[in-house]
Amino acid sequence: MEITGKTKIMFVLAHPVDHVRASAVLNTYFQSIDDDVAVSPLHVLPADLGAVLASVRLMRNVVGFGVTIPHKTGVIEHLDETTPTAALIGAVNFVKRTADGRLIGDNLDARGFVASLAQHQIAVRGRKVLQVGAGGAGRATAFGLAEAGARELTIMNRDGAKAHALAEAVSRRYPETKVNAGRAEARAFDLIVNTTSLGMKTDDPLPLDIEGVGPATAVSDIIVTPEVTRLLEQAAAQGARTIGGKPMLDAQMALVARFIAR
Repeated sequence: MEITGKTKIMFVLAHPVDHVRASAVLNTYFQSIDDDVAVSPLHVLPADLGAVLASVRLMRNVVGFGVTIPHKTGVIEHLDETTPTAALIGAVNFVKRTADGRLIGDNLDARGFVASLAQHQIAVRGRKVLQVGAGGAGRATAFGLAEAGARELTIMNRDGAKAHALAEAVSRRYPETKVNAGRAEARAFDLIVNTTSLGMKTDDPLPLDIEGVGPATAVSDIIVTPEVTRLLEQAAAQGARTIGGKPMLDAQMALVARFIAR
């Protein structure tokens, strides 16, 4: 990749940055469509987010940036505008910098997640789904699952209040989906989705107990690195169908390119 003064620049804001793969995936995609864009991870602490974004506004060759853990919800207060989708979800994962320095946030996670499931022949409509996590990514997947026609959605989270708040928000928007919050046995569900960061480190505990889960269940883990988490490894050993986070990221590439275009 040749980076010159004509190259458009993007960042991926995260803390920590060791797990970030979006920059590599984006660079490969932009090269494949002959778009002169270069993407780099940027290690930003939550306390520094406002100062960093104030600087990005002044960087005239920056066209936007991705947002990942832990900034997907915190970034919103620093933006000029969010799309209706991002406002509904309450989280942002890509931001466009306009030519005059305005920052506009969108959330492409939900569309990417549902598209990746469909590409792997994992049905959502009419299914019972158990989701672990109610953070920025979890908000997107919960709304995406309900929009895709999940019959029932149960949200588990170590902070029970966040799980209940998300369940109520999804239920208001999609009343046809039965949405609950609380602990549940994984074996009772058709689809299990991990949206937490548990699994990024080799010594992380499993995000939930999947005893009894087998071939009738699909297990999704939106973590990109490693491609096969302990959760997916155990689920596959028990005969379940599995899908990691990279397909969800891949499905967003064309959407990102259209979003940041000036």
